Amino acid sequence: MKKIINNIPGFLIALLIAWCATYIESLLPIPFIGASIIAIFIGMGINQIKKPNKLIESGLKFTSKKVLKFSIILLGASLSIGTILNVGRLSLTVMFFTLLTAFGGGYLTGKWLGLDWKLSNMISAGTGICGGSAIAAVAPVIEAKDKDVAYAMSATFIFDMLMIVLFPIMGRMIGLSDIAYGLWTGTAVNDTSSVVAAGYAFSEAAGDFATMVKLTRTLSIIPTVLIFSFIHMRINAKHSVGNRTSYHKVKIRSLFPWFILAFILLAIINSFGLIPAAASHTLKAISKFLMVAALAAIGMNTDVREIKKSGFNPMIHGFIISALVVIVALIVQYFIGLI
Repeated sequence: MKKIINNIPGFLIALLIAWCATYIESLLPIPFIGASIIAIFIGMGINQIKKPNKLIESGLKFTSKKVLKFSIILLGASLSIGTILNVGRLSLTVMFFTLLTAFGGGYLTGKWLGLDWKLSNMISAGTGICGGSAIAAVAPVIEAKDKDVAYAMSATFIFDMLMIVLFPIMGRMIGLSDIAYGLWTGTAVNDTSSVVAAGYAFSEAAGDFATMVKLTRTLSIIPTVLIFSFIHMRINAKHSVGNRTSYHKVKIRSLFPWFILAFILLAIINSFGLIPAAASHTLKAISKFLMVAALAAIGMNTDVREIKKSGFNPMIHGFIISALVVIVALIVQYFIGLI
């Protein structure tokens, strides 16, 4: 009971920041920046002014770890395999190559720049899947540091802002149709709010299609978190016995953490239409708000000076991967006859 009481102050502060971030997002004329990014920046700003004391530190840690995992579970209620069937095979073809580019190219780029594999792959996940939601989902699986989560979020945000401005201009210069542009935007722009902003800046039809493609792309969170859970467990097993690899140490129970199992279970249940649309919408809204609160807590736990120590290499990594994904998405569309 005492532990629960100790968590309340920090948790309430994170919820307050989340509410402020959500309110600020609602005031924006176009959704070019999500509440998640706003919250993490507010948190980092507060940390610069005054570091959290012991009274709220416990609650912030609880929110950034436990509440984040709970928000990921609820996210499963908004995912449905049926979305794939609505969008069609064309989007899946493009997504296959953009995800391959994000993670394959991200791995090579991260090695070249000498980045920690956790930070490198969070940036790749944010670029290849869905920005902040993907980073938030991968972070607890690989036990990422708060400062790395904040850096990865910041990197994807910066390139999202550029894409919102440049995509409609480039789409018209290239002469893309509404479908081609929507597919390009839905597979190459990172965060959902940015996809919506960039999509509808071109046309209503392009915005509608881009949003559907983005929802399909979000489903790749499921295999991604499982793969990274497996990778993380193998690395831990290797470190536990020195230089000798000991793959038998990786247990199935460790590979499928409880919150990932619950997340997948909800996604499966929703895919069969067992969760009413209204309930699914409500759970998604709760998930989003709690995720914003968790990211606010991460921001409050992050010292900007620690991020600066990482240098510009993570930003360079983000730029390279974002550029590659944008180019690959166009090339694949050309070969399948949409351009």
